Amino acid sequence: MSDLLKVFSGSANPDLAHEICEYLRCGMGKASMTRFSDGEIYFQIEENVRGADVFIVQPSCTPVDSNLMELFLMIDAFKRSSARRITAVLPYFGYARQDRKDKPRVPISSKLVSDLLVASGTHRLLTMDLHAPQIQGFFSIPVDHLFAAPVLVDHFQKLNLPKLTVVSPDAGGVERARAFAKRLHAELAMVNKRRLEANVAQVMNVIGDVDGQNCLVVDDMIDTAGTLVKTVEALKNNGAVKVYACATHPVLSGPAVDRIEKSQLEEVIVTNTIPLSAEQRKCKKIRTLSVAKLLGEAVKAIHDETSVSGLFI
Repeated sequence: MSDLLKVFSGSANPDLAHEICEYLRCGMGKASMTRFSDGEIYFQIEENVRGADVFIVQPSCTPVDSNLMELFLMIDAFKRSSARRITAVLPYFGYARQDRKDKPRVPISSKLVSDLLVASGTHRLLTMDLHAPQIQGFFSIPVDHLFAAPVLVDHFQKLNLPKLTVVSPDAGGVERARAFAKRLHAELAMVNKRRLEANVAQVMNVIGDVDGQNCLVVDDMIDTAGTLVKTVEALKNNGAVKVYACATHPVLSGPAVDRIEKSQLEEVIVTNTIPLSAEQRKCKKIRTLSVAKLLGEAVKAIHDETSVSGLFI
């Protein structure tokens, strides 16, 4: 790769950044990240980046606020060091669930984060499976929005599950589930749920015939796994034989891993947009696939000024 292409990583997911560098056959950019005794972040670039095409890999996962602040400071440092272009690579875009003002006196958090990224000096955003695709419209800079579907679909194509039905856990995910069903030559179903409050969902009924079928629940993220587990229960109650699940972002907060362990799920497939903790990796039902090649292809296309559209599937 060109010497002008430089990939740097914050502390959120350095393993993914290293995988991307290995795919691109380039070294990781040299920088140091420490903290003052009061917790303030100190960042310094340790190589010349003047005129460079810089990519900063930093998903805004837990701890969300700290990782975002790291990213803002890194972007500012590269801007002040005369980098030619700065692309923020957020495999997981946090605060995406607050994308509209659906209640009185609440913020539109994803718009605020978008504004802060631009204000910090970001020239371009590379992200994956936004919780709300319309977030792209919050940015005044180019956004390359990738999907993990090629990686996830390939896994289930190899499993070759008979009598497969792809299930959306809610109405908002039907388009995603339909895309999976089409590529897997499967049937489509949906679970109608009523959300009582944040992170609490009550499953109502299954729309579609899942009796005697193997089911694949498709979502963009798994947070507390409450919705997922209730969806599995509803599918099993309606005659499903085996239930699998896949999601791009393994947020897995609170009781998520324990719920998955105790559920009737056969397997949960996630990607490495968010790194799993040592405790989460112990769960035998959770399997992680890498999206480093997909992100690496996008980084290469952006750097070479070639089309990225072939990756938008």
